Amino acid sequence: MKIIVLGAGILGVSSAWYLSQDGHEVTVIDRQDGCALETSFANGAQISVSYAEPWANPGAPLKLAKWLLRDDSPLLFRWRADWHQWLWGLQFARECLPARTRFNTIQLTNLGLYSRAALIDLRAKLALEYDQLERGILHVFTSDKELEASRPGLELMREFGCTMNFLDRAQTVALEPALNAFSGQIAGAAHAPEDESGDAFKFTQQLALRCARAGVTFRYDTTIKRLVKNGGDIDGVEIEHAGQTQVLSADAYVVALGCWSAHLLRAVGMSPAIYPAKGYSATVPIKPGQNANTVSITDHQMKIVFSRLGDSVRIAGTAELSGYDLKLNMLRCQALTRRAEELFPGVLDNARAQYWSGLRPATPSNLPYIGKSRLGRLWLNTGHGTLGWTHGAGSGRALADLMSQRKPDVDFAFMGS
Repeated sequence: MKIIVLGAGILGVSSAWYLSQDGHEVTVIDRQDGCALETSFANGAQISVSYAEPWANPGAPLKLAKWLLRDDSPLLFRWRADWHQWLWGLQFARECLPARTRFNTIQLTNLGLYSRAALIDLRAKLALEYDQLERGILHVFTSDKELEASRPGLELMREFGCTMNFLDRAQTVALEPALNAFSGQIAGAAHAPEDESGDAFKFTQQLALRCARAGVTFRYDTTIKRLVKNGGDIDGVEIEHAGQTQVLSADAYVVALGCWSAHLLRAVGMSPAIYPAKGYSATVPIKPGQNANTVSITDHQMKIVFSRLGDSVRIAGTAELSGYDLKLNMLRCQALTRRAEELFPGVLDNARAQYWSGLRPATPSNLPYIGKSRLGRLWLNTGHGTLGWTHGAGSGRALADLMSQRKPDVDFAFMGS
């Protein structure tokens, strides 16, 4: 088949790779001048199967109420005159029910395990290097109450295949000595030894090079104007490049445009529950002679992650549901480096921090849209929220299976199945 993939982030490029390996003629289109330059550019760097408990859980409403007036809160709703946001919020409230949270956690764990295996396979076969570390993810808790509240979700992930070891304070610091100065505030931790960390941007760039060598065509600096609908099918995609507009046709179309997928799909009568969740990161050099963490850390109190990338640490977190604005809020940026200084005093050169914001395509359930839409030749691989890097390789592989009429080897609620 001739297939057009819309979007050159981790989801689009992974889809292109696996589709090309099935013998399809693949073209990838993106408005940027290269791949992985938007949401995939500077995320938290975690391959985190163990972060499968969705934002929408029974404890979320109370936490949101406490965070409502804090400009630096981990999850912040800025209500707007936008009925899409209000509808998303209502659906989020429904997903907080215990039965929904359990179902979503299991789905995300299954997809995470499948995707991590796909990533490891790609890395081995293609000799990819992207500052990866295979030392697991350490979930750190600063109170016994917080640890016990999180235990049922972590146990559920363990029940469905995610290896998890519970550690006391001494064991936590023994595993990651960089936490020694913070040890007095650690109540305990959960270590997922099979999870990983690495630079999603570098991975996607390298995979795109392998795609190009395999015959995939990349069309950058190209604006995707609209999908051309004809009855219950999609006949083409209208693009603009260098001031020239044209319509491209294919046998199938894949939408992998992150939160911008929503605009494109609504224009052809679909209603995806995708809303941008603005996240922040800081990439901070390590001071000479200092030892930063080599185990990726998730700070559950602040909802911030710390991942080692070569001679720097990537600090990322917070989610702000406030529309499509990418402007940096320095209060939220500085909350990242301030927390890093609490965990690793004197280790990072915060004066040289490089701040970034990106829009994660969040769904109320945290479950992405993967599979065949109701519009003929239109397929989706979008809505992955904070787990796009974790689920990228597996989502691309599963989509290629579905498009080639094979059943993916994972228990997941794919579209059209």
